[in-house]
Amino acid sequence: MKQIRLSVLDQSPVRKGVTAEQAVQETIELARFVDQLGYTRFWISEHHNIGSLAGSTPEVLLAYLGSQTKNLRIGSGGIMLPNHSALKVAENFRMLEALFPGRVDLGMGRAPGTDRLTASVLNPSNQFSEQAFVEQLMDLQNYFHDTAENGPVGTKIRAIPQVQTVPATWLLSSSGQSSMFASHFGMGFSFAHFINPVGGAQAVQLYRSRFQPSADLAQPETNVALFVFCSEDEERIQQQQALMDYRFTQLEKGGNLMPVNYNDIKNVTYTLAEQERIKLNRRRVVTGTPDVVKAQLTQMANTYEVNELIAVTITEHFEDRLQSYQLLAEQFGILEPQAIIN
Repeated sequence: MKQIRLSVLDQSPVRKGVTAEQAVQETIELARFVDQLGYTRFWISEHHNIGSLAGSTPEVLLAYLGSQTKNLRIGSGGIMLPNHSALKVAENFRMLEALFPGRVDLGMGRAPGTDRLTASVLNPSNQFSEQAFVEQLMDLQNYFHDTAENGPVGTKIRAIPQVQTVPATWLLSSSGQSSMFASHFGMGFSFAHFINPVGGAQAVQLYRSRFQPSADLAQPETNVALFVFCSEDEERIQQQQALMDYRFTQLEKGGNLMPVNYNDIKNVTYTLAEQERIKLNRRRVVTGTPDVVKAQLTQMANTYEVNELIAVTITEHFEDRLQSYQLLAEQFGILEPQAIIN
């Protein structure tokens, strides 16, 4: 196994007692911090109508994050493509390439990142169809390479600004279906283990076996994203796991995911059915002391046969979020000395 690279997916979580403005500032501070730690990329998500997640417009926030970092690849994890026109996505990410050439990732997904009603308001023409998604991917490639006359519109439409570099394109998925699209279009493939802990290794293998080189990517490129929490405090680890159990349960009940702290949920009891779901959902998460987390993440990388892992970390206290990412950097040997915090 090669040296494991570490990356971040951040959703701008709104912690209890914290405003959305503060949540966005925490994302900015985290990006600066992991840039110093030696992380590879920093992706931000697109969610709508979810009050506990402030990350709704990656294309806007990325423009600022790029100005605040030096080494990180910055990107979307992802742009929920059916919510947007392909032309507008192409123009947004061409502008980012103009600002930060060679540092931009366009990660895309098929899910709306919200409920069906909100998705229909975001894009009233959204057909929620596989064919529409494929056509958008084709359009994007044409816009990025100024070959739009080959697209279904039939006329020359240019994505402005016309820049010399192209963002790295990735498809994000929690199933095997998008892996086939990624292989067909010669894009990178990121499996969302933090959403679905089943079938990921097979999806990655399917992608590799069917990969067709493109003008932008000669060899398949893969990574895996999962929830991670690392701490030297066993009590804090147990509390974090309890919070994750509760969040998963509320989400599956259709709850609104209001921010909570450990004291709010420490006495919650679960039905037998909920306990079974908790056992499954814990497979989406790696928590523990530094040595335990390193061993589990290394095993995960071996199972998926990848050399990059993306950590999604949501904690009750922001300091714990920073500390978790630092401990990971120390364990995997990527830590830059100037980044150490006390």
